[in-house]
Amino acid sequence: MTLYKIGSPKSAIIAQIQKALHLIPDGIYGQLTRDAVIEFQRIHGLTPDGIVGPATLAALIPARLKRSKRAITEIIIHCTATIEGKDYTIDDVRRWHTAPPPDGNGWSDIGYHYLIGRHGEVWEGRDVDIQGAHCAAGGHNRNSIGVCYVGGVSALNGKPKDTRTLAQKAALLNLLNDLLQVYPNAKVYGHRDFDKGKACPSFDAKQEYRLL
Repeated sequence: MTLYKIGSPKSAIIAQIQKALHLIPDGIYGQLTRDAVIEFQRIHGLTPDGIVGPATLAALIPARLKRSKRAITEIIIHCTATIEGKDYTIDDVRRWHTAPPPDGNGWSDIGYHYLIGRHGEVWEGRDVDIQGAHCAAGGHNRNSIGVCYVGGVSALNGKPKDTRTLAQKAALLNLLNDLLQVYPNAKVYGHRDFDKGKACPSFDAKQEYRLL
């Protein structure tokens, strides 16, 4: 579980908290931010300790996510395996997935349920009630939500690389916190945790988000 408080490292998620509190979003959790958090907590019936944990974060940045009718036990992180610095949208990825072979996968819709753009955009993809097409190995599509970020490949040598921008990291963390509010029994994994032949998502998602 991630907590934000005085002494926390400067981060994009703190800047988002500050925006929600109508403060200057410098990403530094100082006394002014703490005081604003305490006031917010008092107003919303939360423990006024000046620490932003899951409950306060959910109140500050409310989840507006549809709850799947499927029993969700896994949230699986992916990358688009595209070159760093290149912008792609939900429409681009949907086109890749729905185009008939050999140009695409020939699927009925985009394989992921959420896509995160390089500038922190969060797009909804396949309806969460419908099984995704993102982790067929071991049948993990059945009870999972697929989340993907744009990037994952080095522009220098074409090899797997964690290319997430600060905006993507903040958006991904926010989305995961929201999803775990909706699916409290779910665990976060990377695609490579289930398919050993994959580098996707080009970082150790299971380790990075182990405390959520």
